[in-house]
Amino acid sequence: MQSWAGRFVIVLGLARSGAAVAKLLHRLGAKVLVNELKPRSECESANELESLGIQVICGGHPDDLISDEVDLVVKNPGIPYRAKPVQQALGKGIPVITEVEIAGLLSKGPIIGITGSNGKTTTTTLVGQMLTKGRVKNTVAGNIGQALSDVVQTIEPDEWLVAELSSFQLKGTERFAPKIAALLNVFPAHLDYHQTLEDYISSKQKLFLNQTKEDVAIFNLENEICRQVAADCPGRVYWFSRSREVERGVFVSSGMITARMDEREFPVLPVSEVALKGTFNLENALAATAISLAAGCPVSAIADVLRTFRGVEHRLEYVATVNGVSFYNDSKATNAQAAAKALESFAEPVVWIGGGLDRGVDFKELVPVLKEKVKAMVAYGQTKDILLERGKEADIKEVYTVSTLDEAVVLANRLASAGDVVILSPACASWDQYTSFEERGSIFKQAVHSLQI
Repeated sequence: MQSWAGRFVIVLGLARSGAAVAKLLHRLGAKVLVNELKPRSECESANELESLGIQVICGGHPDDLISDEVDLVVKNPGIPYRAKPVQQALGKGIPVITEVEIAGLLSKGPIIGITGSNGKTTTTTLVGQMLTKGRVKNTVAGNIGQALSDVVQTIEPDEWLVAELSSFQLKGTERFAPKIAALLNVFPAHLDYHQTLEDYISSKQKLFLNQTKEDVAIFNLENEICRQVAADCPGRVYWFSRSREVERGVFVSSGMITARMDEREFPVLPVSEVALKGTFNLENALAATAISLAAGCPVSAIADVLRTFRGVEHRLEYVATVNGVSFYNDSKATNAQAAAKALESFAEPVVWIGGGLDRGVDFKELVPVLKEKVKAMVAYGQTKDILLERGKEADIKEVYTVSTLDEAVVLANRLASAGDVVILSPACASWDQYTSFEERGSIFKQAVHSLQI
């Protein structure tokens, strides 16, 4: 597939990555047809693609879309494999991939792939900043910022392509082989898409399958599934751990982040100097340190970034203090594990706002941390009733449900006292009311700032 001239490619889904890969393949000489389920009025990039000579069909999937003449289907990662055109393609033996596979084929530079249930964006951003600070050429893309297809042709042979990758993206790969690959953690998530935990894990595992013994694979020693995946990894395995020393990798010893890389052991910086808040962010910092060291980044640059980096938008993001109450936006916490870790980050009394898309999760694992950390909670969205039950199980005295996030902010503000923390950490995807966790987080921040007026 490295020669694209004359090949007929169907691109399913006209989101950011779909438009990017359609334009890329068109430039490479492929005949490209883009198909989007949404109506034409919601397809902002359709006119641009058509002006380039790319055929666009919006408003549904035609019955004859997948013909015997199709060479390849490139699917938007979020489109489920049970979708009709995907099933038709697979039934005809036509490969169905995501743009990650194409990026792996086309990149002239080495690739760093970062995945996990939680912490991907923070870790990827840290790595990008560390490499930049250390004057190691890099471009950050993937499930963060730019699509891989937007940048892959400009990557130089001595430049790292730092890619945040989801299980949705990785499931559609076959030969993708990063020089450095990292699995931050794995918890049950996205089971409405993957159907089984085994499929979710195997999708993450694809990040490592094509590595060689010369490549680097980095895993979280604290996570059982990471340990299982590492056992079958062909690359050189490095670990990160906040509680145990590791034979090779990065760990915490006597309050110091310490690296043990290829028989050299050296300090990085004291844990007390890491600017990011929370134990989960310490794990992200350890992972980013291991990745950056493997990519040739100087220790001094890594330490400088860890001292100054205060997080990414929508991930435990400080918003404002209103009448002595601190508000935090953690809209990117789209599963129970991420929300639990956010709540555990605070010593102050917490008023928690949670809720969103109902994926059939029971949230029982949240009860212990709710009992320990939360003084009051406000639930909204499709999951508000089940979260209400969990709040009662945790013996929280003030538990309420509302219809909207704006209402939740107003009520949480009334429930909080000076010195408390109000945090939006939904434990759910946003798609019941919002198009993305970014939109949800932005609306939360607007609502908080409205309290100050």
